[in-house]
Amino acid sequence: MDIKICLIISSKVSVCKCMNYQWCPKGHTLQLFKAMGENISFWESLVYGHPICYNWKQEAEGSIYHLASIFFVFGCMGGSGFVGLLYVYIFFALSFLCTCIWAWLDVCAADVFSWNFIILSICIIQIIHLAYQLRSVTFDKEFQEVYNSVFQPLGISLTVFRKIISYCNAEVVNLEREHCYAVQGKTPIDKLSMLVSGRIRVTVDGEFLHYIFPLQFLDSPEWDSLRPSEEGLFQVTLTAETKCRYITWRRKKLYLLFAKHRFISRLFSMLIRGDIAEKLYALNEKVFVDSGVRFDIRLPNYYHMTLSDDSHPTTPIIRVQNFSARRHVTNRP
Repeated sequence: MDIKICLIISSKVSVCKCMNYQWCPKGHTLQLFKAMGENISFWESLVYGHPICYNWKQEAEGSIYHLASIFFVFGCMGGSGFVGLLYVYIFFALSFLCTCIWAWLDVCAADVFSWNFIILSICIIQIIHLAYQLRSVTFDKEFQEVYNSVFQPLGISLTVFRKIISYCNAEVVNLEREHCYAVQGKTPIDKLSMLVSGRIRVTVDGEFLHYIFPLQFLDSPEWDSLRPSEEGLFQVTLTAETKCRYITWRRKKLYLLFAKHRFISRLFSMLIRGDIAEKLYALNEKVFVDSGVRFDIRLPNYYHMTLSDDSHPTTPIIRVQNFSARRHVTNRP
């Protein structure tokens, strides 16, 4: 036997569809009765298992409900990053707070109030967590200078820089004038340092190579020449020409940090290789052959091809100019 759905419209009954439910008139309401002994599917219960709204509410909800909707729309406009997430969760928290008030005062529904209160609590926890992440981080003057000049232009956040400083126990070290940071063939390569102030002279067998200026690594070639499991000694001597201050990280702790955070590993790899390139170009400006031709360390065979055998029967001597009078400090953004 088919049981029909009947809709009451202006006290008239019209048959709409033959289903397993029947709408029975009782005044101006719709009541749903399940057919005895009949089974229905899950989707049919979702679509047809609820009465159709006949009498829409004419008056609007209170201002608190609309204010909650406005806050929710503002929250959906948040951006990315810690600040964007903080913006999103603040407006979501305000939205669910208004919804809790609306459910408690207007709807008087305990379940609606409970769910919105739970979501409000989650938003508040997220706000506290993000605010802790974005709390004011204070560094020493040297660390702040390094961050502003090197890391901040690359888009590195303070939270990432704090990991680089705190996890590796980075420290600021003073180096007096004519004191050595490293001695050729004696000092082990067990750290990575960046010069903050002063100037370091690099020599090999007593011969001057180049200077190291502020915001450059002291031992980037040595760092790049070794694998994490290898050990080695400095092949050059680094001497302070003036009173210097530098930041130093322990090599093993840095490698542990790189293993945990691949992004920081790629960041240091880029910084170290860029620093090595600067040192190579500094050497390239100071090297020339006896004939006065500037020697390019990237293309050493080119000059042997350009020198004739008659005028230069022997191998030309390569000399290094000493630009001790030059005072050139690279200004970084």
